[in-house]
Amino acid sequence: MLDTKVGQDDSKADPAEVAKIGFDAMMDGDADVAAGWKNKLQVAMANVTPAGVLAEQHRRMAEPGTAEKAK
Repeated sequence: MLDTKVGQDDSKADPAEVAKIGFDAMMDGDADVAAGWKNKLQVAMANVTPAGVLAEQHRRMAEPGTAEKAK
């Protein structure tokens, strides 16, 4: 994954914060959780974007060699 755009993204959430948010949500009985404003925005957009468009975006981002293109 390190040679993909997804793997090179510097704006990853802090793992400890994600774990705490997930644990707190689980203890509150929430089924779906998104940590951080970027993830919440992505979840909201995914709910209104056709599945075929999302699949194509994911395919392009996870394509080997895309890390070089993103720079």
